[in-house]
Amino acid sequence: MIALIQRVTQASVTIDNKVAGAIGPGLLILLGVERQDDEQNAAKLCERVLAYRIFSDEQGKMNLNVRQSGGSVLIVSQFTLAADTDRGLRPGFSRGAAPADARRLYDDFTDRCRQTGIRTETGRFGADMQVALVNDGPVTFWLQV
Repeated sequence: MIALIQRVTQASVTIDNKVAGAIGPGLLILLGVERQDDEQNAAKLCERVLAYRIFSDEQGKMNLNVRQSGGSVLIVSQFTLAADTDRGLRPGFSRGAAPADARRLYDDFTDRCRQTGIRTETGRFGADMQVALVNDGPVTFWLQV
């Protein structure tokens, strides 16, 4: 399971010209699910993402996690993160989970985030989405379990 996380001052996801989810300061989480992933991966990645200390403390050091910073999260499914780009000029998607499995694990990850009490917004799994963000820093990390 892969999370591309970006510290943002704001982010939103639009589907069919309607905003499906929007946050102010916090994390935009682009989430990719691979074939071998299961609920344990979702739990471990969720815990890691939410605990990752990439927000500035009073001294300007990256020392706070999203909860400590008072931020929110916006989770967007991103199957292309699981792409095989090792060869050629066209990505392959054989590493990605089957759609039903990916949806189940995306929902599991999202539910786990919500259960922490952190404000959690989402896109819609499998939809054609337009994501807008203001990356703060810029700060972007690739986390994988």
